Amino acid sequence: MNGKLSDGLVGSLVGGRYRVAARLAMGGMATVYLATDTNLDRDVALKVLHPHLSQDPSFAERLEQEAKAAARLSHPHVVSVLDRGHDGDVFYLVMEYVPGRNLRQLLDEHGLLAPRQALALIDAVVDGLAAAHAAGLVHRDIKPENVLLGDSGQIKVADFGLARAVTTSTTSGVTMGTVAYIAPELVQRSGGDARSDLYSVGIMLYELLTGHQPYRGDLPVQVAMQHATRDVPPPSDLVPGLSPELDELVQWACARDPEDRPVDAEALLGEIRHIRTHLSDAQLDLHAAQTQHIPVPAPGHTEMLPAGRTEVIASAPQRTSVIPAAPAPTAREQRRHDREAARRSAAAAATPTRTLGPGRSRRRGAVWAAVIVVLALVAALAGWFFGVGPGAAATVPPVKDLTVDQARPLFDRAGLSFSTQDVFDDAVTSGLIVDSTPPPGTQIRKFQGVSVLVSKGPQLFPLEDLRGKSLDDAKAAITAAKNTVGAVREAYDDSVPAGIVLAQDPGSGTPLRHGSTVALTVSKGPQPIPVPRVVGMPQSQALAALRAAGLDPQVSSDEVNDKTVPKGSVAAQDPSPGATLTKGGAVTLTMSKGPKMVHVPSFVGKQVGEATDALKQLGFDVHVENILGGFFGTVRAQDPMDKDVPEGSVVTLTVV
Repeated sequence: MNGKLSDGLVGSLVGGRYRVAARLAMGGMATVYLATDTNLDRDVALKVLHPHLSQDPSFAERLEQEAKAAARLSHPHVVSVLDRGHDGDVFYLVMEYVPGRNLRQLLDEHGLLAPRQALALIDAVVDGLAAAHAAGLVHRDIKPENVLLGDSGQIKVADFGLARAVTTSTTSGVTMGTVAYIAPELVQRSGGDARSDLYSVGIMLYELLTGHQPYRGDLPVQVAMQHATRDVPPPSDLVPGLSPELDELVQWACARDPEDRPVDAEALLGEIRHIRTHLSDAQLDLHAAQTQHIPVPAPGHTEMLPAGRTEVIASAPQRTSVIPAAPAPTAREQRRHDREAARRSAAAAATPTRTLGPGRSRRRGAVWAAVIVVLALVAALAGWFFGVGPGAAATVPPVKDLTVDQARPLFDRAGLSFSTQDVFDDAVTSGLIVDSTPPPGTQIRKFQGVSVLVSKGPQLFPLEDLRGKSLDDAKAAITAAKNTVGAVREAYDDSVPAGIVLAQDPGSGTPLRHGSTVALTVSKGPQPIPVPRVVGMPQSQALAALRAAGLDPQVSSDEVNDKTVPKGSVAAQDPSPGATLTKGGAVTLTMSKGPKMVHVPSFVGKQVGEATDALKQLGFDVHVENILGGFFGTVRAQDPMDKDVPEGSVVTLTVV
């Protein structure tokens, strides 16, 4: 996990959030990168799926469901799933980063481990599996490569959800995962369940104890067929001196028929812990010399190497969401307990607590009779206690999706007491039961009781007020809250600059579950207003038209003469018609004084051409009327003459 390789994705920002620092490893399903979550400033493991998987829409949907389920699982021996998504063609999972190495690397370095170390490692793996199975997650790819050993002492199982989703997307379970650890029912394509994971755990324990996998072959199919047709041999065949209990444990977990395996991970975990506490030191420390630098204290304590190594062996069983009842004794553990109790009772019956001296022979029979009566009473009491009393076995009933009131009669009939704990759950309606611990179908003693998880519905978080933020900042805030950006629409606003959020739906403070969609309305700035044409309008009419358009008309103190615009009407406007302003923009109006007055001189007796040119230069229009054909071209009369008239008036010349 520490070897960093070069890659084209290194240095890029995936999903707008995860800065890829280095490639750590490449597997059959994905490539793993070390990345930094730029929102939270922490290291994460970024698992980018290979293209042939990420381009399958049905697989993407399955992985989405499995990743959500895995994200709800929080346990010290399970790698946490933090996020999932896709960025273009890059389909990725974000997981907790565990600096260190994996169990495969430990095996490559040491070969076989002492039973004490092997059992401690497997204890942590099965403890994590028990929590995952209780949450409805099946791994389907348990192998040393997926067991991470952290530098600070963690033991964590990786790739929950991913293996199951990829298995579902393939046509054959045999092609999934590592064939050395595959369960027979997956080889035979008859389907698998949580017990398939337990088979893989048994194979892994065999390898930890012997340094070898039980089956080998030149082709994967040869190894797979051995899983389906042969019983796993006892590990003591390869390592003489291993205790029969270890042989029995491996072969129990590796039974070809799932019905012959432990009923669940909790049952296997109980047997592992029983063996760890009952084997002698010599049996536990067989071949320990080659790994004597790996300290392993008593079961239930966290064990780790000195700094710089990752051979962490076990940690105390714990859950982060529910404090479970004491684990129920397995059938094997109960049989051993009963045999031990019988041996203790026989020893007590055979060894008197005081010496019967001479002269007391007549009382000897009475003493023995009393002992027999006491033993009979003890046996009867034990028979009642374990037969019909509080120690009798009972099966936890299935109560998922029931109310507490609906579940109570089921527990009463089973003779079990139960306590409740409220939890958030996105999938189960508030008031209904999410799950129980131990899970349904588990056999326990009646006095142990059951813890029932009751849904409070999805956990809701108040939506942040996004108004006044830029569009980019609002999108980032929605993503950081694990919600989705919905439709973004634009609207004009006279007071809010363009690009700033005007409104959101749902509104700020609304309680939302993660994954909710938030729509935004963003300002386009003030709405542009086209300037209307008011030239030629009387002043009062022009002012009213501009004000109705939302503009601010202003009248210039300067007036101009205009031969086409009457006095008191608009002669010019600025800006020109068709230009755009925003609300309240100013439009300057220049008013007309009407046409200017020009004096018309007399051109009588002048030639018509001379008179016409002079009048036109003065701005008049000239109309010529000829008498007798205007043969002489002399102006005989004109109208008007010698007076002031408006510029552009018509002057009529009479020509002879």
